[in-house]
Order: sequence, then C-alpha cells, then structure tokens
Amino acid sequence: MNNFNFQNKTAIRFGKNVIDTELHDAVAQFGQRVLLVFGGGSIKQSGLYDRVRDALADLEVVELSGIAPNPKIDSVRAGQDLVKTHDIDVVLAVGGGSVIDAAKVIASSKFYDADPWDLVVASSKRYEIAQLPVVDILTLSATGTEMNVGSVISNPETNQKLGTGGPNSPAVSFLDPTLTFSVSPWQTAAGAIDIFSHLTEQYFDQTPNDVTSGMMAGLYRAVIKNAPIALANPNDYDARAALMWASTMALNGLVDVGNTNGWTVHPIEHELSAYYDITHGVGLGIMTPRWMQRSLSAETQPRFAQFGREVWGLTGDDATVAQGAIQATFDWIKSLNVPTTLPGVGITDDTHFDAMANSAVTVGHLDQAAYVTLQPQDVVALFQAAMTDDGFVK
Repeated sequence: MNNFNFQNKTAIRFGKNVIDTELHDAVAQFGQRVLLVFGGGSIKQSGLYDRVRDALADLEVVELSGIAPNPKIDSVRAGQDLVKTHDIDVVLAVGGGSVIDAAKVIASSKFYDADPWDLVVASSKRYEIAQLPVVDILTLSATGTEMNVGSVISNPETNQKLGTGGPNSPAVSFLDPTLTFSVSPWQTAAGAIDIFSHLTEQYFDQTPNDVTSGMMAGLYRAVIKNAPIALANPNDYDARAALMWASTMALNGLVDVGNTNGWTVHPIEHELSAYYDITHGVGLGIMTPRWMQRSLSAETQPRFAQFGREVWGLTGDDATVAQGAIQATFDWIKSLNVPTTLPGVGITDDTHFDAMANSAVTVGHLDQAAYVTLQPQDVVALFQAAMTDDGFVK
C-alpha cells in the first residue's frame, strides 16, 4: 500500500424526504442568491422541481436548465454568465452526474474571466481560483460525482470529452433513493454498469491491499445483486438505496487510497461518447469485458482469480476462475438488457478508431500509468473486438 492523504468534506443527507426538511438551511447557509441547475423536464414531471422551489421560496433563485447527458461546455459557458451577472452565492444542482459535473465547473467559472473550457483542459487553473459552494440533489445512481471533486465535460466542436478536478467536492449532497424510482430501465442499467466500472478501475491495480479490496468486493456484490432487482421492481427502496450508496462509496476516494495506477476503460469510453455521444455507462459495459480479456495474462491472472472468487463466488484453479470472472462480467452486463457491441449503439464502422485510440492513450496516459499499459494499436484492437460478441459464450 502506497502512502496517501485522504479527506472528504461532503456532508451526506441520506434518506426519504430529507430535502423537504433540510434543503433550505443547507443552501441558505452560503447566501441568498442561488443558481439552480438541472437537466430536462423530468424533475418538473416528478414534482421535485416544485418541492425545491417551495423550499427555497425566500431565496433569490436563478435557473439554468437543459444540461444534457455528457454535459457540454456551452452549458458551462451559460452558467458562467449567470453566476457573474447575478453575483451568485451558491450553486444547487438537481439531477444526475451530468448536472452535478457541470455545476462544479460553473462554480469555478465565476472566478475565471476567460473561456471556462480552459478550466477543463487545464484543471490546475481551478486550484488557483476560488469555487462557489455546490449543493446537490442526486436523482441517478451512477457517477459518484456527489461526493468527489471530479467532473467530465464534452466539447462537440473539438470531439473532446475530458475530466477536470477542482478544489472542493460538493458541500452538501442529498441522497433520497425514492427520487430514483422513476429512472428508466436504460439509465438504471447504465448507472449500475458505471458503478461497476468505477470499482474495476480501482480494483485492478499494481498495489492492491486487503482493506480496499474487501471494501470493493462488497460494493461489487451489492451492485450485481441490486441492479436486476431495481430493473424488475423500480420502486424497491432497498435496491435503489443500495445502488445509490454504492455509487457514492465507489468514487468518494475511500477505496482508491494507496493505489498506483490510473484508469483505462474510462479514457477509452470517453472517446466513444465524445465522437458519438453514446450513453457513458453503456459504452463502459461494452468495453470493460474486452479490456479484461486483453489484460489477462500470467502476471495478472492471480488478481483476476481473486476478483472471480471475491466478487463472483467462483471456485477452481486460478486460470479457470479468472476466465470465468470475465465471462460472468459479460453475462451480468448482458442481463441488464443493454447492447454489448459497438454496432448495438450505432457505431458500425472503424472511421474514427485510430483518432480515438491515439487520443485515449495520450489523455489517459495509457502507455505509462495503466494497470496494463496500452499503445494506440492495442486500443484499436479493443474497438475492433467490440464490433462483435465473438470470444464470449452467448
């Protein structure tokens, strides 16, 4: 285990109807002028919008709606204009990961006088300036952004989807599992796969330790068990609660302490959603089993075997369990009724494979810092492998 520093200052308010009793004071402690950031019309259809506006009735609320999946830099630019024009004190994000990701960068952009895309390309700039406090109400279990400093922002003009970090995680995050009852089967599945992928990026590391390995194995098992339950019965509170808390715990920094390697599948998938604007979690589900196949070797086999035993409950010799764990991962993803190939999400040719592979290696430092290092040709091979389900038992 490597040396590490760990601190997370996000206050979590978890449970049914906590926003009705606690939202006002959580926001008002930072000031009277609020930027309310949200996506489409779902929070209005569900009644959540009215509950939020009622709770903040005595505050000055400015709205920014229309935050899209794979949040776009244009929305951040619009937010920058609002936080400056109205001298906003606090940003309230109501939605899933895309809304919260955008809100964090908007919170930094108040204190930056140029294009906020600069803050994405070079996130070190965000540590040199202040950041407005962010409060969020989570409506989708997936990204873990509700308790970390990261954001991912897309720029369609440049075919870039980049991660950026800031000095602060959200100040307060409201996690009410009932708000996810209305999440579609597609987004429920995609969110569960995203959580699974976050764990995978951290579990497969050159310096694993028993403490975090055990924590991640428990989180894995919770996601594997409860995603099908939530799909079959969307109003199952316990299943939704398990997915929501697993989402948060998977990426609040706790299970990453002492690790060595950077992430691999996320930089690769970011290229797919930058070029094709596909659903992030579904793209991860397509690429993760292929990455596992590519990464299995005599050197990595013991870790894959441990993954098979701790997570999937498999038995047998290392070689059998390691291969079985990869097949079990593929089977679970397929069971969630999402596509398992690139043509399944509309990517039917290799036009951009070389460009995406080169960018993934450069941005993700996959040739240097990955669990198993990759060159651009290796990433192209992963894309090609993802064109069919060959290599997996159907």
